[in-house]
Amino acid sequence: MRKPALYSQTVRREPAVGPRAPQGEQARPAAPAEAQDTVPARGAGWRSSLSRAAVNPRVMWAALALLAALLLASTLAPRPGGNRSLSQADIDAAVLRTLTTQNIPSAAARAAEKIRPSVVRVMSYVRTPGGAEVQHGVGTGVVIVDKGIILTNLHVVQGGGKIQVMFSDGSESEATVTGVQVENDLAVLQAHTIPDDLHAATLRGTGDLVPGDQVVAVGFPFGIGPSTSSGVISGLGRSFRSPEGEQEIGNLIQFDAAANPGNSGGPLATMDGEVVGIVTGILNPTSHRTFVGIGFAVPIESAASAAGLPPF
Repeated sequence: MRKPALYSQTVRREPAVGPRAPQGEQARPAAPAEAQDTVPARGAGWRSSLSRAAVNPRVMWAALALLAALLLASTLAPRPGGNRSLSQADIDAAVLRTLTTQNIPSAAARAAEKIRPSVVRVMSYVRTPGGAEVQHGVGTGVVIVDKGIILTNLHVVQGGGKIQVMFSDGSESEATVTGVQVENDLAVLQAHTIPDDLHAATLRGTGDLVPGDQVVAVGFPFGIGPSTSSGVISGLGRSFRSPEGEQEIGNLIQFDAAANPGNSGGPLATMDGEVVGIVTGILNPTSHRTFVGIGFAVPIESAASAAGLPPF
């Protein structure tokens, strides 16, 4: 029996005094660009859980280190007829030896490994006058309920006809748009066919996030992936205007983990692998649509409400 989406039980920091307000008006940089990979000739516009419980990787590696230390310590323990006693220095040396000889994955690698099973590639297609289907755009989505409910950006699927998603196990399914939140460039998809072991992401509220917190972005930049990049939250309460200047989105998370066209709709996650935002755009002073260090994500509170999930 599949379970509805729930939220992270992570103990959060106490927030700063009072609710966070947008960080003021700033001079608008020239020509922001979307984080969507589309067929170049089309120039598509910007229009933009519970996961199954997993062992905390830090606890797992600490346990492995302790086990190795105990095994090593047991070889140093006194034997009948011997006079060697086990000291604290022996234990410390065993732990240090384990930590320096074992290849323990980085925090970003562990976060990406946790979120990756819920990341999907989203492709939209249009029919040519001759009747052939051609790819219109490609982006990223994240499974938020394991019955096949997926969050992505509206601009990833808008203007296309057929929508196809590819899951982490390589299987594919057509999908239907079941909801939109235009003001936040969000779309909710329902996959028609889902894998038996589909994993949903764990969602985490953004109330305790602060600039400098580490994050990872997982997606399909330029259709390549899943790809992982890491960085930090650069700011909160930001605003972003589409290249056409038709719509502005506010209250966004600013981050510097690399994002490029194709990352749109993908998850922005903490080092615990919990989703705090949906990547929606990149800021660019040129027309080349490449990452220069400023990306934006819709906070998960807004994104979850687009899917009709209960508030945090």
